[in-house]
Amino acid sequence: MSPLPFDLTHLDAALAARLAESGLAALRLKGRTLLPIVQGGMGVGVSAHRLAGSVAALGGVGTLSSVDLRRHHPDLMERTRGLNAGEAAKEAINAANLEALEREVRAARELSQGRGLLAMNVMRAVSEYAAYVRRSLECGIDAVVVGAGLPLDLPDLAQDHPEALLIPILSDARGVQLVVKKWERKKRLPDAIVIEHPRLAGGHLGAARIADLDDPRFDFERVLPESLAFLRSAGIEKEIPLIAAGGIRSFEDIRRLQSLGAAGVQLGTPFAVTEEGDAHPEFKRVLAEAKDEDIVEFTSVAGLPARAVATPWLKAYLKIESKLQAVAHVKARCTKAFDCLAQCGLRDGLAGWGQFCIDNQLAAALRGDIKKGLFFRGAGSLPFGSQIRSVRELIERLLTASAGPAAAAA
Repeated sequence: MSPLPFDLTHLDAALAARLAESGLAALRLKGRTLLPIVQGGMGVGVSAHRLAGSVAALGGVGTLSSVDLRRHHPDLMERTRGLNAGEAAKEAINAANLEALEREVRAARELSQGRGLLAMNVMRAVSEYAAYVRRSLECGIDAVVVGAGLPLDLPDLAQDHPEALLIPILSDARGVQLVVKKWERKKRLPDAIVIEHPRLAGGHLGAARIADLDDPRFDFERVLPESLAFLRSAGIEKEIPLIAAGGIRSFEDIRRLQSLGAAGVQLGTPFAVTEEGDAHPEFKRVLAEAKDEDIVEFTSVAGLPARAVATPWLKAYLKIESKLQAVAHVKARCTKAFDCLAQCGLRDGLAGWGQFCIDNQLAAALRGDIKKGLFFRGAGSLPFGSQIRSVRELIERLLTASAGPAAAAA
């Protein structure tokens, strides 16, 4: 075999060889040559150190989710157990979560062994967004990825860390233009942009309303060329790689998206159900066995459209959602002590928004509690159908032509 056309420093050797044979282009970030595969950030606790570190160790981008990482640390959970709602409880929980974040970054770094790249996903909609960004950067995270809102202030928060990559998650070309122009005024450009399709992704979605999910402006065939045309007109096309996200399940998907101009792809659900995924085995089973007809869209307590498996709790909630919204009213404080969101439909009495505690429901899903959990999931059959396989096997399949579309493996 001829020498591989790129630096192997940050890549697993066997997967580097497979990438070279595949004809797919490598992803280049922070001066590193990487697999064109990004593992998306998934909270609460679904993508923690084990998953993110395992992906990075093979030469991909492994992403931790910053939200409520104390759930993986019994001592921190014990420290914050039984707190009464109020400012003292919020401060104690926030402190525990920042400590958990430090531990998780350290553990992911040990697993990655210097390969790949480690990112931290931070939701713009959470109340401690700025604190999570700052602590992640202080811990030496390679990249900060921000979705669930426009991160117009991210360059300000990261001004003391010019070496860190800043990556917004957006859904259309208008968002790309807005963020790039705003950041340019702050003398910073995105180091990459994730283009996430709200009709296909899981969890919180980048559209204002459920009715907007099918808007053609989100189609990859439109948003990728339009975004590249804008970047080209600004003379920065080569400086900001685009990473497509949402419903990507096969080598053929990656090849198609690279042909449209994407430098790489991001996947969430297929990684969530791997052996290394940080959630309970029952969580993985629920996601892996769900069919498209089992998945529903609804409005989250964060005011954003969301996509999840219609498990018993979600079905029961949706039956009474309109009644709960009809009696929504402002509470004096978060009744669950955490006060996790900057704006919360339940706490703030926002009638058109979700009326439940998202932290409680996502934490139940992390534990594999089908009766109480909210199980976020993207659309489409998974690469191995209902099987739970390793991160390495998933990446091998994604880099292998003729493995067939996802549906063939279901």
